[in-house]
Amino acid sequence: MVEIKIQKQDSVKLYKIRKTLKELTSISGHGTELISVYIPKGKQLHEVITILKEEQGTADNIKSDLTRTHVVDSLSKVVQRLKLYKKTPERGLVVFCGALPREGGGPPGSEIIKAFEIDPPKDLKTFLYRCDDHFHVDILNEMLKDDNLIGFLALDAKDAGWGLLHADKIEVLKETGSGVAGKHRQGGQSAKRFQKLREMELTYYFNRVAHITREYFIDIYPIKGLIISGPGPTKEEFVNNDYLEYRLQNMIISTIDASYSGSEGIREAFDKSSEILSNFRMVEEKQIIEKLFKKINSNSGLGIYGLDDIINHLKNNIVETIIITDNTELYKVESKCTRCNNIQEKIVEQQKVIPTKTEFQNSPCPSCNAANIETNGQDIVDYLALLAAKTGTKIEVISGNTEHGLMLGSIGKIGAILRYNPNYSS
Repeated sequence: MVEIKIQKQDSVKLYKIRKTLKELTSISGHGTELISVYIPKGKQLHEVITILKEEQGTADNIKSDLTRTHVVDSLSKVVQRLKLYKKTPERGLVVFCGALPREGGGPPGSEIIKAFEIDPPKDLKTFLYRCDDHFHVDILNEMLKDDNLIGFLALDAKDAGWGLLHADKIEVLKETGSGVAGKHRQGGQSAKRFQKLREMELTYYFNRVAHITREYFIDIYPIKGLIISGPGPTKEEFVNNDYLEYRLQNMIISTIDASYSGSEGIREAFDKSSEILSNFRMVEEKQIIEKLFKKINSNSGLGIYGLDDIINHLKNNIVETIIITDNTELYKVESKCTRCNNIQEKIVEQQKVIPTKTEFQNSPCPSCNAANIETNGQDIVDYLALLAAKTGTKIEVISGNTEHGLMLGSIGKIGAILRYNPNYSS
């Protein structure tokens, strides 16, 4: 049986990358003025800086004054950022830079130069420089795709089903009947002849299953492992007689005894393979949510939900793990009086960020009555991550689209496991 090695990824880091790429994808330039730079691991930064300085010289030939200014200023900012690094980060570095509209908009020429630096989730192998009317994010988007695909085959003598575990879902690909006669012969047939015909039908069925399995898991989906399940000895007969193509035979992670075959068998096999696939993110998320709800339902006081309570416990160093979905879409808006340093905070939905900032800016400081108010908005995951870093609290960002993500969504999309029950008294 093959053992699958999965490279663990930081769910908060992946969340931040996805959020940044979503923002970058929505941006378009007035001309070819948005800079994308991909620096592969091992490439000398001084070489990249030289290339960018040469591009600055070329940019002087751009006819549009505004576009020329934006390109030159963006390239200068990228060079400045690169000079802050002693060497190229371990996996490489990606920098996007361009003139972006101010919050709330403004006329052409009022844009601000903004840079985004991304530590790629996998080793970056290709150098790329582009100055275009959009940011080139395809390489990073490809890196974010989960290439740890696991195939499922659930079969018995009656039917077979194929499934795929990828990213945040288990998908049933196909199911088919076997066409094999039952074990009880029809009248007029000798037992020997009936058995012979049944064996021929079973062989044909196994070959058909092997062919479909090869099509799905070699040609269409390049899986890293295969789990075969089903009731009775049929699956062992299929595996032991080498019907599968040798590459798939070598990918078998486990054979699992199950009550069902076909599509129901796929779901059953997934549920029964939690221990085998514990390193896979979807399985890991399932286990995290099950642990949270077990704590909540046990009345131990160690499982809580509700954002305000979680933040209070987090600030008091009581939280062990925070679990939050990737579709929470909440922001912390903060206003600060530059005169007396009084701070006000509100947590609002994304679409209310700008109105809330405007409300703060148009209201005098409640402490000193001054009108000198500065505001900023921060994604709730970023805010929680900053607080968590001070207390050693772990944050798990899970998919909001899975069955277990929807379970968390039913209690507000965020929950926490505590280190101890703060209300316990001996």
